[in-house]
Amino acid sequence: MSTKILPESDTRPDLSHGDGDHERFAHYVQKDKIMESAVSGTPVIALCGKVWVPNRDPKKYPVCPECKEIYESMAAGDGQE
Repeated sequence: MSTKILPESDTRPDLSHGDGDHERFAHYVQKDKIMESAVSGTPVIALCGKVWVPNRDPKKYPVCPECKEIYESMAAGDGQE
C-alpha cells in the first residue's frame, strides 16, 4: 500500500450555469438583492438563473436576452394595458 499526494484543488463552489455566455451579459436582479450583495458579499440570482456575486459595471455589457425576455413577459402580464 502506498500514499499518493494529490495536487491542491479549488474547493469553492462553481456558481455559474454552463458555457460561460452568462459572463458576457448584464443581468436583471432585484435592486434590493444587489444592495444586499454589495454589503454582505452574498451571491444574487438573475431572472435567467445565473448565480454570482456582482463585481463589475453592468453598463459595459449588453443585457442578457434571457433576462430581458423574462422581464418583458412579467411586465406584459401585469394586467395593465
